[in-house]
Amino acid sequence: MSTSLSGQTVVVLGGSAGIGFETARAAAAAGARVIITGRSRERLDAAAAEIPAADTAAFDVADGAALDTFFGALVGVNHVMLTAGSPHYGPLLQMTSDEIRTAMSDHVVTAISVAHHAKQLVRQGGSLTLMGGTGARRVAPGLGLASALTAAMPPLTAALALELAPVRVNLIAAGFVDTPLSATLLGDQLDQRRQQLRDTLPIGRVVGPADVAALAVQLMTNTALTGATYDIDGGQQFVDR
Repeated sequence: MSTSLSGQTVVVLGGSAGIGFETARAAAAAGARVIITGRSRERLDAAAAEIPAADTAAFDVADGAALDTFFGALVGVNHVMLTAGSPHYGPLLQMTSDEIRTAMSDHVVTAISVAHHAKQLVRQGGSLTLMGGTGARRVAPGLGLASALTAAMPPLTAALALELAPVRVNLIAAGFVDTPLSATLLGDQLDQRRQQLRDTLPIGRVVGPADVAALAVQLMTNTALTGATYDIDGGQQFVDR
């Protein structure tokens, strides 16, 4: 199975840092014309120069009108990856209605909105790749909504794969990935978490964004894959308690 993306266009929503950035860089290395988006123009410009990216767009993917404008200007896309958004933690009954709506929008609503555009725009044999996680599969205090959204993503992906066919839809479910987002969430506990994972994960190391990017490119290039969830957490879900 070829891993070449030569002559193809790859759009990475949330491509200015972390997993999105590494996926865009890996796609470009595989020959793709890459377009990245993000909320910060400064970060986008820096990322685009390093990848290098063919084009950029600065906007928030949760903004439906901005998303419509972005996709409305595109033609001939082969693959779309959605990495934008961040996890939302906290006890359910301590979250406001607006916080719950934002969390839902960041995951389910945005995924469906992007899928609407992918159905019209992505060429036959192309793909839509979504991001989820493994860490919130077990319900625990403070993980109520995150666990619900984690559980919702695999069947949502399968349903979209049927509705978007022959465009393929897959879900990457990651555990802890050593990204700037993880650093922001953990703060001064980051180094402790890294060492804990090195000591306990079956792979003996921390998963990095390049690991996830390699999987994302495989999902783009392997045309037999659709409707499935692919875990990439180094075995974290089996050892974290």
